[in-house]
Amino acid sequence: MNYQNHFDETIQMPAPLRVAMRPSSHLDLLSYVRDGSRGAGHVILIDPNLQSQEEAAKRAVAAVSAGSRMVFVGGSTGTDGDNVHATVESIQEALELCSWNASQDAGMSEDDWKVPVVLFPAGAHALSSAADGITFMMLMNSRERQFLVGEQVMGAPYIKEAGVTPLSMGYVICAPGGKVGEVGRADLLQAEDEELAAAYAVCAEAYGFSLLYLEAGSGAETPVSTRLIQAARNASEKLVLIVGGGIRDGKSARAAVEAGADYVVTGNLTEQFDDIENLRMALSDLITEMRG
Repeated sequence: MNYQNHFDETIQMPAPLRVAMRPSSHLDLLSYVRDGSRGAGHVILIDPNLQSQEEAAKRAVAAVSAGSRMVFVGGSTGTDGDNVHATVESIQEALELCSWNASQDAGMSEDDWKVPVVLFPAGAHALSSAADGITFMMLMNSRERQFLVGEQVMGAPYIKEAGVTPLSMGYVICAPGGKVGEVGRADLLQAEDEELAAAYAVCAEAYGFSLLYLEAGSGAETPVSTRLIQAARNASEKLVLIVGGGIRDGKSARAAVEAGADYVVTGNLTEQFDDIENLRMALSDLITEMRG
C-alpha cells in the first residue's frame, strides 16, 4: 500500500481531522480502553523519530492485524509536532483504508480495524489534532514541575481546541528507567518498593486518573518487576493498569498480565523488523502467549 499524508499545518494552527475519530467521544474512548471482555490488550508504540511515516503506517497495520487494541504515537523527546501529526495522519489513513477494504469483503469485519490512535507525547511540542486521544499524564515520581504539571498546562489549550480526547493517566518510572527516567528526573521505583507502588496507585485513583502506567524505560534490559505490578493492582481495581518497557516476548508479556496488567506496550520490538509480515507474525505470537 502507498500511504499518503497531507500535512500542511503547524502546532500553532491545529489541523482539521481528515478521518472519523474512533471512538467518537470521551465516553466511548474511555469505555473502549476499560473494556476487558477480550482479555488483556496489546498496545504498539510508534516513535515518529525512528521511522518514516509510511513505515509507521505499515507497522501499525501489521500490529492491528496481529491483534493490537491501541496504537500509541510518541516517545522521543526530540520529536516535533509536524512529524507527529504527519505520522498520526498516515496511520489513520492506513487503518481507514483497511477498514473500508474489510467492509467490501463479507468474510471480514471492518470493526477489527477501528482501533484508536492515541498520543503518548514527550511534551506539549509533540501533539496532533488527528489523534483519537492523548494519554494526558503526570510523571508522578518526577522531581521536576515541568513533568508534573508544566507541559500539561502548555498543551491543554491545544488539546481542547483540537477536540482530542484526554485519557487522564499517572505515569510512574520503574527501574531500570532508561532515558525517560533520566530526562524526567524520576526517583525510580525499585523492585522491592511494593508499598510505594501501591501508594502511587491509590494516589492516582484519588486524583481521578483513569489509567496508571508503570514504565521500565524504552529498551530496558529488564521489564517492570511483577512485584510492583501486583502491588499496584491490589491497591486499585479501578485503574486501567498499563505496563511497558523491556517486554520483548510473550513470556514477559504474560508475566505482566498475570501480575495484573490490563495492557502491555511494546515499542522497540516493533523497530527490529524491516519485513512487515515477520513483524505481524512476531506480534501475533506475542499476543497469543500474552493472553494465555
